[in-house]
Amino acid sequence: MSDPSAVDKVIPTIGISIGDLNGIGPEITLKALRSIGILTQLTPVIYASAQTLSFYQKILRLSDFKFHEIQDLKEVAPGQVNLLSIWQESLDFQPGKPSSMGGKYAKISLDQSVNDLKKKVIDGLVTAPISKELIQKEGFDFPGHTEFLASVFGLQENLMLMVNNQLRIGVVTGHIPLKKISSMLTKSLITSKLEIFLNSLITNFGIKNPKIALTGVNPHAGENGLIGSEEQEVIIPVIKEFQAAGHLVFGPYPADGFFGDDQFKNFDGILTMYHDQGLIPFKHISMGAGVNFTAGIPAIRTSPAHGTAFDIAGKNIANPLSMINALYLAADLAMKKLSLP
Repeated sequence: MSDPSAVDKVIPTIGISIGDLNGIGPEITLKALRSIGILTQLTPVIYASAQTLSFYQKILRLSDFKFHEIQDLKEVAPGQVNLLSIWQESLDFQPGKPSSMGGKYAKISLDQSVNDLKKKVIDGLVTAPISKELIQKEGFDFPGHTEFLASVFGLQENLMLMVNNQLRIGVVTGHIPLKKISSMLTKSLITSKLEIFLNSLITNFGIKNPKIALTGVNPHAGENGLIGSEEQEVIIPVIKEFQAAGHLVFGPYPADGFFGDDQFKNFDGILTMYHDQGLIPFKHISMGAGVNFTAGIPAIRTSPAHGTAFDIAGKNIANPLSMINALYLAADLAMKKLSLP
């Protein structure tokens, strides 16, 4: 007799943009989708071409890798690796060699997959690594995926959120030059990023009353204004406003000691002030297993927390763990969203 309380499990359809064709994106995608049990958790749809998958299947010696080629998302087959064939041109793949071809087709894959994500015909999206330099030559006028997604969804702000097990690190300023950080750090920007962070921890990660730490921007978090004024003038006033509203927000903490002494383990999330301040400790702590999640958009998008790695592309040595985790996180968050009334 079946359990009357049991319900059918929701299996989300997760799109995958292939990334730069000469980087490690295709390799980690194929390897990740061979992971045991992954097709019971999600139905993948790769945005590429049959030639692309067949080429990498051959050079990676993945003779057991099978894919189901489709021309329309209505043909998606659960329990299989689906390939949505979005170009037919025969391409000259050169793994490890940056080229305009890689940027061109990375953009084609990204544009169509994000369009389908926005139309809600896929439940989530995992983006394989792109070369920012090469894709920008194809008319991609954004410093990265995060900024592109904000534009697509018509948002002023979203949040780059790095995730690994219980570690969640957001960054206030993303892909900008270091010399611009101080002028970019305003009360309104930090407030916006912190609001997005709080909401994401509650809605995406199910943490009812999240505890968040903010780092300072200057050495020693400014030493009470002796080494820079951003903490006193900008960061601390924002923290006090959120505390007055009843939120568990603390800081600013000197970043070196905060991460070096494992203080981060006492918090549900950490909001850092700039890209490398957050990503250097994150990548060290996550040891290649971390995931990039875009918080603050009305859709689910994740990516592996690394780049194209042209130096190892085509050598069959790329580790797919970050891609595997990106797929599982996208599926988990999409399932939660699909289960909402």
